[in-house]
Amino acid sequence: MPEQTSGAKLAAVTTTPTHPTSAPTDLRGFDNLKRQKIAALLVLICQAGIVFTGSIVRVTGSGLGCTTWPNCQPGSLTPVQGAAPAIHQAIEWGNRLLTFVVGAAALYCFIVVWRAGRRRAIKVFAFLQGIGVIVQAIIGGISVLLSLKWWIVALHFMPSMILVWMAALLYEWIKQPDTGRPVQFFPRPLQYLALAAAVALLIVLTTGTMVTGAGEHAGDYEAGALGRLHVDLAEIAHIHAHFMYLYLGLTVGLVVALLAIRANKQTLRLGLILIVFILAQAAIGIIQYNWGVPRWTVPFHVGLCGVIVAYMGFLYAQGRQLVDPTMEDTPALPLGVETAAAPR
Repeated sequence: MPEQTSGAKLAAVTTTPTHPTSAPTDLRGFDNLKRQKIAALLVLICQAGIVFTGSIVRVTGSGLGCTTWPNCQPGSLTPVQGAAPAIHQAIEWGNRLLTFVVGAAALYCFIVVWRAGRRRAIKVFAFLQGIGVIVQAIIGGISVLLSLKWWIVALHFMPSMILVWMAALLYEWIKQPDTGRPVQFFPRPLQYLALAAAVALLIVLTTGTMVTGAGEHAGDYEAGALGRLHVDLAEIAHIHAHFMYLYLGLTVGLVVALLAIRANKQTLRLGLILIVFILAQAAIGIIQYNWGVPRWTVPFHVGLCGVIVAYMGFLYAQGRQLVDPTMEDTPALPLGVETAAAPR
């Protein structure tokens, strides 16, 4: 790889960084960039949204409002009067129906990027969104058949977070030209720091499911104690909190480092917004611990999980991007960052 000239390095220091991407140039027909971005954003919102509605199912004790799966009640695909409280059946059945909304969004996104002839990674991630919806529907059904045992409920939550992460990356990738040259916008140490923060977030989410499994709100009033996680609630809550502090520290460190290398404004804005959401999430967690997990806090806490994962994905994707090789004005790089070799 040819080395940067001293003039190029000077430009990296003195030029105001700009957003590194431009609209892809190989789109076909009506499947323009705006349509693709809307489709990807719709998938992201739906994947995070159904986790939020799932928390409402849980906190209202409606998890077994439909007592079986794939039917709602034995012999009936829909709710049956008197089989369970009507409100619980309605909430659980409504959440099941939202699966088709998420599936439709995933299918639409896949069709749009396929018709646009986007690069393989984009098509694969769009395809996996649809596969993920199917897998999650099956896991959700199994959780009902197993009477909401804590471990299957945790297993139902974690794939949703992975799908949100993938949808966030998909949204960012769509904005980049398929034939662009790869540029490393984060120095290698900062890319590793971003990865470490993402791993810490994964641990935070995992320990969070354990706190939920041991704590209040089993998901249904009929769910027995045998299906709960029998550990000291205070101890597992403190472990969860410590990993949250670790994640916050890594994220703050990453944003400070990005400021030091003069990263572009969009990257810094994403990092600062992410920190605000993490602080809000930590505050809700502290309220839950000290106030005995008020019901109203649960949807906010779960909903913010999706938001934080999405913004972490947005930020992580800024580290390495594809830049349009036909651009006359090469975007300024943060201090100390070099352009990677062009793809062959």
